[in-house]
Amino acid sequence: MNHPYVEIPELSNLQSGSGLVRIPYQQDVPFTKRVRALVDTEEFRRLSHITQLGFSAQVYPGATHTRFEHALGVYHNALQYLWQLGKDVRFAAIIDVHTAEVLIAAALLHDIGHWAFCHLIEDMSLEGIPRHEKFAREFLSEGHELAVILKSEWGIEPEEVLDILVPKSDTTEMRLVRSILSGPIDIDKMDYLDRDSLHAGVPYGRNFDKNRLIHSLMVNEAGDGLAIGSKGKTAAELMVFARYVMFSEVYWHHAVRSASTMFARAFFHLYPKLDLTDYFKLTEADSISVLRAEAKGTDCERLVEGIFSTKRLLYKRVAEFSFYESADVFELIAHQPISSLVKWSENLARRLAQRLNQTVASTDILIDAPPTHREVEFDVQIYSAREARYQPLHIVSPVVDTLARKQFDDFVKRVRVFAHPQIARQCAEMQDFEQLLIESVQESF
Repeated sequence: MNHPYVEIPELSNLQSGSGLVRIPYQQDVPFTKRVRALVDTEEFRRLSHITQLGFSAQVYPGATHTRFEHALGVYHNALQYLWQLGKDVRFAAIIDVHTAEVLIAAALLHDIGHWAFCHLIEDMSLEGIPRHEKFAREFLSEGHELAVILKSEWGIEPEEVLDILVPKSDTTEMRLVRSILSGPIDIDKMDYLDRDSLHAGVPYGRNFDKNRLIHSLMVNEAGDGLAIGSKGKTAAELMVFARYVMFSEVYWHHAVRSASTMFARAFFHLYPKLDLTDYFKLTEADSISVLRAEAKGTDCERLVEGIFSTKRLLYKRVAEFSFYESADVFELIAHQPISSLVKWSENLARRLAQRLNQTVASTDILIDAPPTHREVEFDVQIYSAREARYQPLHIVSPVVDTLARKQFDDFVKRVRVFAHPQIARQCAEMQDFEQLLIESVQESF
């Protein structure tokens, strides 16, 4: 039987090996005329000037790869998923050729609305800050270059792509398509774990069998999402573990969080002065220049210069509290709004100035905590052909039950206090620092 999607040009090129572009690591990505048309737009090229990992390069110098590269990787994964899933008669019966092409375009454009340090800023939940989906909608609106190309080159209405990126309809078909781009075992996660690990120079995100996992993909029992066959169980478990370790050792590394918290505190104070509509359309380099200019002569200047100037000066970790080792402090501070974290930091700075009998600026102390938004739980069905039944993976896998289904944030994200290097040692050596922190928080209740 012929593959149902074999006539899609990108899938045809995937199989023939023609018209390829090479991205790390030795990954050949099919480039058709219509793919190149999307990639060559101003909106898409902007992604080549926005790093994927933001401040992780402060710790891992190689982690300077861009959202442009990531988008190509996700698009490539979409082709591999469709080739495998097209062999599942249930999938082919639900997803026709046109919908498969819409998914391919959506995979390529899934990050189109992102700006520099996007997720960090969105996690702050500040009033007046738009979601990146707003810009995706704008870039795909009538008259924009992307919209014109989707219609003329792909025969796709921009709203069809947006319905995947910003869910609107709620049909079985659309839930199934969206699960490929955003779900437990999706094309986005499969790329960023592998790619971030590669560029960071660590093995953690690459220690799962990507091909084995893809070859085990099938439709779940309800027909509205992905499942895996039993042969993919170990690969799925290793992917769960890879995600856990990457968050623990890369995304939430203490020095990465120091730079992130310095940026967040500066942005909190400076963003009311910014023209946000224009600011979020800038390249990363230009957005940094704007922020440095706004910070000049303010208390935020050494925060901004500490992470962006040629003289790096990161704040030092002076205290750390995890859910399992310091539950009381963790639960007191975690998942609170940025305005509260700033107020508590200022309270603590004032108390430290009194204790140390020296000047402590209000921005010399920073409290970092898991954001109000929590990571989505990771679970997926596994199908046993021998028993002819589906089960939740966590039922048959203690790894998934422990590291993915239970609250993921509580394992990998911690409450931390950072201090300016001039006072960091004194803070770290205080026997009652934890009590001072608690009092600084309770003072605002």
